[in-house]
Amino acid sequence: MWDCWRRHAESRSTECACRIAHVDAAPPRRRPQCILRRAVPDQSNDLHPRCMAESNLWAFPSNLQPKAERVRFDLASALQSVVMIRSEIPEDAFTAPILGAERFGNGVVIGDDGLVLTIGYLITEAESVWLTTNSGEVVPAHPLAFDFATGFGLVVPMGRLDAPALPRGSAAAIVPGDAVIVIGHGGRTHALDAEVFAKREFAGSWEYLLDEALFTTPAHPEWSGAALVGMDGRLLGIGSLFVQEALDDKVVRGNMFVPIDLLEPILHDLVTRGRAASKVRPWLGFYPGEDDEDRLVIGGLAPEGPAARAGLRSGDEVLEVAGKRVARLPELYRAIWRMGPPGTEVPLTILRDGARVHMLVRSADRSDFLKKPMLQ
Repeated sequence: MWDCWRRHAESRSTECACRIAHVDAAPPRRRPQCILRRAVPDQSNDLHPRCMAESNLWAFPSNLQPKAERVRFDLASALQSVVMIRSEIPEDAFTAPILGAERFGNGVVIGDDGLVLTIGYLITEAESVWLTTNSGEVVPAHPLAFDFATGFGLVVPMGRLDAPALPRGSAAAIVPGDAVIVIGHGGRTHALDAEVFAKREFAGSWEYLLDEALFTTPAHPEWSGAALVGMDGRLLGIGSLFVQEALDDKVVRGNMFVPIDLLEPILHDLVTRGRAASKVRPWLGFYPGEDDEDRLVIGGLAPEGPAARAGLRSGDEVLEVAGKRVARLPELYRAIWRMGPPGTEVPLTILRDGARVHMLVRSADRSDFLKKPMLQ
């Protein structure tokens, strides 16, 4: 059984990896590789959790599954709170070449009305969404909101969803070494006893930055939208990535979770407006990353995005933003976002073929490139 699960997990984190970007965001010697890779839009249209719908017959070894007698909450109820999400996206959608036209993952019921919280890339530009409970009930749903800053997405069922709401907690007091449970759709056999191995800043190559993210191990092979649950039975975060990194002379494989604390300040706006009321960040439409020599190198460009229109190329090394040196991905993003709202011109200095080149990129609002939900 262990070998079967191990092969399953490895296949999920390689062949079925979600294709967003390679990430290199940690301090020296603690550099994670995100298996949300293949950011360049000329790749396959498959999305990693597609395997989820093809077979639900795998299971974690029993010694890795959480036991009801070892927790202080109703484990059975918590397991029922996680549903499967299946979404269909138009073939001509902006994100279809990157994320696929059919996407599968998890969602967590957080409201008595059936409101479901998930990771946003599962529902971005979706024209149809279905939710499946552990009992096999299938309910059509509507993609209500997606927040670019946090990565959270909200889905509202279009009928009664027979699944309990999972109470929300806080990750503020969580520290490395704390025991947690990662829950995917499918009941206890798809739930995993895990441990937090890091809590720190995270930068992704798709112009994404969290001041603090949670990293757990061992890895859950169906991480997208999975629930991170504390030992009090409360929701601590939503699964986003598979990561692997060198730590203390060994390779640690795990998952990155977006802390639930980021939801509370924006939840009302997401439900009532479809997006957070905070300032919209300028977007350049490029995929930079830190290479093995600690250079900021552009790995890909969004087709017809601001960076592509300005003449930036894959392989360009970013040196400066508005004349100020940037050495790491978080510095680069924060420097761009300080320039102003979408539409602001962002001066970049790059290194191309050994020569310094000054470029001016007129930023944009990322949402303007995306198809909107039909009911919004």
